[in-house]
Amino acid sequence: MSSSSKARTSCFVGIDISGERLDLHVLPTEQHQSFNYDNSGVSKLVGFLQPLQPSLIVVEATGKLEIGLVAALVAAQLPVVVANPRQTRDFARGLGRLAKTDRIDAFVLARFAESVHPEPRVLPSEQQQAMQELVTRQRQLVEMRVAESNRLTRTRTTRVRRNLQIHLDWLDQQIRDLDQQIRELITQSPLWREKDQLLQSVPGVGPKMSSMLVAHLPELGRLNRHQIASLVGLAPFNRDSGKWKGKRFIGGGRSHVRCTLYMSSLVASRYNPAIQALRQRLQSRGKPFKVVLTACMRKLLTILNAMVKNGTPWDRALCRTFA
Repeated sequence: MSSSSKARTSCFVGIDISGERLDLHVLPTEQHQSFNYDNSGVSKLVGFLQPLQPSLIVVEATGKLEIGLVAALVAAQLPVVVANPRQTRDFARGLGRLAKTDRIDAFVLARFAESVHPEPRVLPSEQQQAMQELVTRQRQLVEMRVAESNRLTRTRTTRVRRNLQIHLDWLDQQIRDLDQQIRELITQSPLWREKDQLLQSVPGVGPKMSSMLVAHLPELGRLNRHQIASLVGLAPFNRDSGKWKGKRFIGGGRSHVRCTLYMSSLVASRYNPAIQALRQRLQSRGKPFKVVLTACMRKLLTILNAMVKNGTPWDRALCRTFA
């Protein structure tokens, strides 16, 4: 193995992102650099990294603040991973790094890259990012509408009620407009249009669920059932110690997808024969409601994953396959 290859396999980089600055740490050389977070600063950072040929660069997800930097790193063909902040913070606690500064965070991210070796993922296309932002915004407006509607039921003052109703009417219009934009985006893409038709052929899956999966779960159909369940946060964690067997629980993953899947599973458990049979079977065994519904969510996700993978629309024969 050449010396340049050895250098490449041993160079790991962590980059902490703030609104105005990028702090970079390199292992094992312990180099630390800071750059302004603007076009000039990003160009200088990329120019600094390219001769190092890092094996892996890790940044944290920071509410889309990282997108510009990640796009520049990908364009320069540098291997970058956007890590879950909770995972990297737990890793920092494991290292005994309880203090938190930009410089320390960059070091922790570099150590995370060196120790964990998370796998780089493809950066979403501009079209995928646009779809994600539209679906996310629609979800935010729906949440606002629920909050305002709750306030309306508790308010007695006429002026305040009128103000709330005006806002509710505006929110309804904005939600309808966004829904139309989302459907137009799906219609414009032959791949999304086909996936949308497959998904909505399943009893219990409507436009909202389909849009959420298209936008925020592009891996659907590309992974096996265990991997897709884990990605959404539906893979149960064990809590055992010695002879003690604790309750299994779910968590992590893509919570927005899981929340939407929850609502679809409520409908599917009544109208989808495969999910309904599972619900009845578990209820007959005395399983708690949350356990039953979680199993229904995972089963529905498994069905959708298999359908997209095989390009097969729903039909009643599938009930026997997934019962």
